[in-house]
Amino acid sequence: MSIVDQAEQQTERQIRVRQVTHVQASWTEQQRGGDGAFTFQLVLDNGADEYILRPTAHDAQVLLGLMRRSDRAFFDLERKVLMFGNLSIK
Repeated sequence: MSIVDQAEQQTERQIRVRQVTHVQASWTEQQRGGDGAFTFQLVLDNGADEYILRPTAHDAQVLLGLMRRSDRAFFDLERKVLMFGNLSIK
């Protein structure tokens, strides 16, 4: 591996806040007739990294609302914080 490749990999590891470029939402049945579980796969910087959220049903509803009202989102990998930019207040 070249020095340039090593430097690039080190830079990638140092990036702690990434833009959410895609979200894959799913729901999984836990038990027949019972509650299920929501999963949001956050694709960060077009696939440079990813993170899985497992929100409650209420939190999933709130997150979807924030995603609709925001023109972009960022995820802090170190602190596990999802941040929304330019929220519409209408």
